[in-house]
Parts: sequence; structure tokens; C-alpha cells
Amino acid sequence: MTGKRSAPMNIEIRRMLVALSVFAGVVALGGVILWVQGDGRYALGEALYFALITAASVGFAELPGMEIRGDMRVVASLLIISGLGTIAFFQSTLTALLVEGVIGETFRRRRMQKRIDSLSGHLVVVGCGRTGRYIVEELTTIGRDFVLIDRDEDVLRRVNEELGGTLLFVVGDASDDHTLLAARVDHAQGVMAALTDDRDNLFIVMSARALNPKARIVSKVIETENEPKIRRAGADQIISPHRIGGLRMVSELVRPKVTTFLDNMLRVTKNLCFEEVELPEGSRYVGKTLREIPIRSETRLLVVALHEATDEYVYNPSPDHALLAGTQLIVMGEIEGVEKLRQLVGRQ
Repeated sequence: MTGKRSAPMNIEIRRMLVALSVFAGVVALGGVILWVQGDGRYALGEALYFALITAASVGFAELPGMEIRGDMRVVASLLIISGLGTIAFFQSTLTALLVEGVIGETFRRRRMQKRIDSLSGHLVVVGCGRTGRYIVEELTTIGRDFVLIDRDEDVLRRVNEELGGTLLFVVGDASDDHTLLAARVDHAQGVMAALTDDRDNLFIVMSARALNPKARIVSKVIETENEPKIRRAGADQIISPHRIGGLRMVSELVRPKVTTFLDNMLRVTKNLCFEEVELPEGSRYVGKTLREIPIRSETRLLVVALHEATDEYVYNPSPDHALLAGTQLIVMGEIEGVEKLRQLVGRQ
């Protein structure tokens, strides 16, 4: 096991090993001393056996002639005291290990599952490989609720440690509907399939679409010929790391300043970012123009484009452009301003 919880458990295991080593050393040393004191009267195995049952406090008789040997009784007394102390230390360590490990882990799993069961409108991320790690980092940065699914529990625990123990995750095969349901995929807003095998991503897309027809599903694809299959299976968007990597390399060469600027904008930071804010039904600003919404004065955001309900984009919109319900404002500015804009347009 890894993570913050594993460190105390490793310490407890080491303490148990130390206790067992000390107990074995006490028995061996006591047995040898008794054997030497017996001056050949006892076999070494007999002396060691007597030392063992004495230190373990289960002894039932003394060695022959021991009743007249005060020095041997002193050694036996020391064996009893040392054995009791070592056994008590071992038992306390074992109890702590059970509470921290088995029992503690059970409570932690139940507590985390309760948190997952309370989610709605969250995101489900399948796969914690190289792509999945970047997804997790970005979602954590922007503060979105999500549940991570992966087969490798050790990987999940390492990621959980990096996030300070706040990660919500499900251990299992995401192609199994029960695993997806454990992550509340039927109540999720979106699903990301980020596994390294296109067939696995295909199965996940099919299962997620069947369990949640309204969810937006984004899938990773390795082989470009598999894109149509994954799209037909229900993916709303398909991402090819190889294609994106190639386009990025060209952009870095021919337009490096633009690429750096856009990269900084797409990577959510405290300073500047690109975001989209939807104008909800019932907002007081439905039917109003951009000029009538105090975006610049209250949020200091720049409206770059609009995505309207007709799926059309309006770039550099006019201040007199009227807004309809469902229009998404693509804005540039600070993340705090984005939150203020969401609150602003959400007022009725």
C-alpha cells in the first residue's frame, strides 16, 4: 500500500518485526545462558524450549534441578519479564495495525462511497495512465467534482496521496456496468475514456452511453481508423494524442508566440484563462444585448465569442448582439471573474 495512510501502517509493521526479533533474541539468549548454566545437564534444544515457554508465559514446570539453582531462576525471571513486555508491545502494535489497516480501510471506503453517492452533475474519468493523470490535475485545478476509475489500486492511492487524500475513486474494470454505476455515471454530466486500448475505450463509451444518454462523452483514440467506431458507439468528441501532438509541434515551429499564449490561456491559472459561461433559461439578461450586461465593469472579462443554440459561433460579437437562452459566452480573463459572471447571468 502507498500514500499517507500507508506510512503509519509501514511503521506499525516494522514495529511488529522489531518486537518479534526482540522476542526471538530474548528466547535465544535465555536458552543459551540456561544451557551454559546447566553445564551439560540439559540439551541445547531443551534449554531453548524452556526459554520459549517461559518467555511466552505458558511454562508449566522447571528444568530438573533448577529448584536449587538460584542463578537459573534469576534468568527464568528475566525471561518472564522480557517476554511479557515484548508480547504486550507486539499485541498493541498488531491491534493498531488492524485498526489502521483492515478496520480503518473499511471505514474509509464507506465514507468515500457515501461522498460519491451524493454526487450529481459530476465527471467520470476512466483510466489513470499518462493521459488520465493530466486530466486529474486539470480537473483538480478548476475545482470540478469527478470520480476516477482504474483497475490498479496502488496507482489510485499514489494519485490520492498527491492530491492530499481528497480523490474520489472506484477500483475496478470500467467495462463492467457495476463499476460505472459505483461512480454514479448515470448521474454524471460527462465521461472521459482515457485508456490506452481503443477497444477498452469503445466498450466504455457504449456502456456509459447506455447508462446515461444525456452525458457528454469524450474518448481517447490511438488508431485513427477506430474513430468512426467510437463515435458511432456514442462518443461526442474523440481526441487523438498523436494528431494533437503533431499539430502542436508544427505550431511551436511556425507560430511559437501564439502557441505559448493559447497554451497559457487553456491551462487554467489564477491569472488568465479561457472559459465558457452559459446564459440559463430564466436569466434576467435573456433577450438583452451584450452592452446591457455589466461584464466588463463587474467581472473584467473579455467576450471573445458566442456559441449560440443553433451551434453557430459568433466571433468578436458586437455590443448590440442580443443574447438568447442557452447561448454560451466564451470569455477570457481571471477565474474569479468567470465565477462572478456565472452568478451574474444566473440571476432571475
